[in-house]
Amino acid sequence: MKEHSSKLGMIAAMAVFGTIGLFKRQIPLTSGEIALYRAVLAAALIIVVLLCTKKPIRFSAIKKELPLLLLSGAAMGFNWILLFEAYEYTTVSVATLSYYFAPVLVTVASPVLFREKLGAKQWICSLMATVGIVLITGIGDLSGGSSHLVGIGFGLGAAVLYASVVLLNKYIKNVSGIHRTLLQFMAAIVVLVPYVLLTGPTQGFIGTKGLVFMLIVGLVHTGIAYCLYFSAMKDLSSQKVAILSYIDPLVAVLLSALVLKEPMGTWQIVGGIMILGFTLLNEIEFKKRTS
Repeated sequence: MKEHSSKLGMIAAMAVFGTIGLFKRQIPLTSGEIALYRAVLAAALIIVVLLCTKKPIRFSAIKKELPLLLLSGAAMGFNWILLFEAYEYTTVSVATLSYYFAPVLVTVASPVLFREKLGAKQWICSLMATVGIVLITGIGDLSGGSSHLVGIGFGLGAAVLYASVVLLNKYIKNVSGIHRTLLQFMAAIVVLVPYVLLTGPTQGFIGTKGLVFMLIVGLVHTGIAYCLYFSAMKDLSSQKVAILSYIDPLVAVLLSALVLKEPMGTWQIVGGIMILGFTLLNEIEFKKRTS
């Protein structure tokens, strides 16, 4: 039952993450500023929740894992920056594809780092879901030129950092989901403040619309969604986390086609079906007949 609720939490978080590209484009701030403000807003929300529920962080119990929490938080902050930069240089679809090489990295690294055994079905589902992402995002079209390639580069850099966050969190055993999320956001703030100060002046007034979208990104896409994400991650294997993560790019590409009017051809539709189909197949447990 606990694993089932964790799967639902992961699915919800991934669906929310899939909409962030659309919201980011409505906020007239630099990538560093958006990353910083989303961390500040999310941390403030979680602090309020902890105060209301009277669940303080017991630093004496987590001090051994504090370095991992801080390191993963720093990686998370710069992961956001690179992903937002990818959205600036290329389409949401291609940026998403580049970013979502991360689950493949996690799947490949898990047998080495955690001695998790991968069956033939898991390997095949991971491979075919990856093929589905290649189809749905149209990576073969490089007509955007050098800017397009720069966007892919930022996306791949974000993928490496995202994979490192997932893998580091598997080593953190004694910190609850909401506590670990708060500490990681605080670590992200620590590294993002000097980055924003060093990379130039702010964009200034962002208007009511930009402010509303920034609040949604900070509170919903970050505070709520990351709590769901990290809480669910503790009860799921790395491979299941990796497979369910494909929901994010599917939602992102569908919304970019419907809202941003990015074209979606036959092969992209086929890719979406592959992602959904092989994600479902990986989750189905086939029991041997005993009769």
